[in-house]
Amino acid sequence: MYAILDIETTGGKYNEEGITEIAIYKFDGHKVVDQFISLINPEKPIQPFVVNLTGINNKMLRNAPKFYEVAKRIVEITTDCIIVAHNASFDYRVLRTEFDRLGYEYERQSLCTVELSQKLIPDQKSYSLGKLVRSLGIAISDRHRATGDAQATVKLFKLLLSKDVEKTILKETVKLDTKKKVNDKLLRLIENLPSATGVYYIHRKDGGIIYIGKSKNIKKRVTQHFTNENRKSRKIQEEVINVTYEITGSELVALLKENEEIKRNKPKYNRTFKRTKFNQALYEFTDENGYLNLQVKKVDRRKKSITTFTNRQQAKSFMYRWAEEYNLCLRYLDLDNNNEKCFKNATQKCNGACIQEESIDTYNDRVRELIFKHTFRNKNMMIIDRGRDIDEQSVILIEEGKFMGIGYFNLNHQINNINILKSIITPMEHDRDAQHIIQSYTRQHKRLKVVPLDKNKSNS
Repeated sequence: MYAILDIETTGGKYNEEGITEIAIYKFDGHKVVDQFISLINPEKPIQPFVVNLTGINNKMLRNAPKFYEVAKRIVEITTDCIIVAHNASFDYRVLRTEFDRLGYEYERQSLCTVELSQKLIPDQKSYSLGKLVRSLGIAISDRHRATGDAQATVKLFKLLLSKDVEKTILKETVKLDTKKKVNDKLLRLIENLPSATGVYYIHRKDGGIIYIGKSKNIKKRVTQHFTNENRKSRKIQEEVINVTYEITGSELVALLKENEEIKRNKPKYNRTFKRTKFNQALYEFTDENGYLNLQVKKVDRRKKSITTFTNRQQAKSFMYRWAEEYNLCLRYLDLDNNNEKCFKNATQKCNGACIQEESIDTYNDRVRELIFKHTFRNKNMMIIDRGRDIDEQSVILIEEGKFMGIGYFNLNHQINNINILKSIITPMEHDRDAQHIIQSYTRQHKRLKVVPLDKNKSNS
């Protein structure tokens, strides 16, 4: 199955482009079986030359969905598909960059119709999409728009499949689907692994751990290590003698265990513990008029933040969401630099705090509600998530705003007391990485149950 796509962007510096339009056609090798087409608000201005080229301007995108609002649909329509695009390295890189900004690891195999055309239709004067399809008698409309270019790429790919008498494309597709042949040693190790959420440990001959990872599907993730051909994966394949694992049930618990255990064990092929996993934080201040302002800035370890973000793009996405959810002024969220009323006020979606029409107390109460929900400060609470079995749940304990550890309890046993919780909790280190993991995960998974705790209670 193929996901044939085209992406239009804002232009700009490498890896700083934003997507303005995307078209995806799911193609089974014979016909299109699904499609997704949408303009996208890139939350940044479009370069003038791109406006002239595509006809897409900032005004057209003002009410378009932001990337995070369509991300799930993109994941769904491209699952188990090979990405096909004309100059696939560009489209796939831009798409992965957008997912990276959301903190989501997006990986697909890809095929490039430029490279395939050069092999199967040699001696063409040009391999740009417009000139190539015209020379092949393929009709193209809406050039430099995602829909038109993607439809033309579908037709081009069908032609390439028919011209591929040696079936190179199909062979490569099968190769990409099945990966490379896994040797007997690695196959035996994979066979014993569960398709469950947890943490896995890759061991060398002397039992030492050379890699620690987490996954929602341990078997699938370790299979990727054993079939990938990058340098690190090949080294792991050479040295591995055994794989052990711990099922957690909860992805959040797995993330926290991975964070702590990488730091404790320092496996040779893990590098994540050397990198900062987040670089943006949300801070509050009161302006000269008495209104509470929220501002995303680079992490300053001398200051107390409300919450942290992986990067600025992710932060801005959540700020726009919160502006809608809590009916907050864009100017006081540092999202609108207009000297007069903010954009939301002009569209009757702001109560007028930006022009001092809404009372300070009323506005600030909503800001404090947001702050309280998204900070740990002085809180005693437990976060309840899936357990390892159907009759079990996991619990993460926060005491006085600090992450204390993780544990499990049976569904028949209700726990609402810190002292009892401490008896079942495995203590873990509170650090900025752990705090970021918990805050980031709870932001994105609203199904989680967060229960306040009364330190004065002594029974459950």
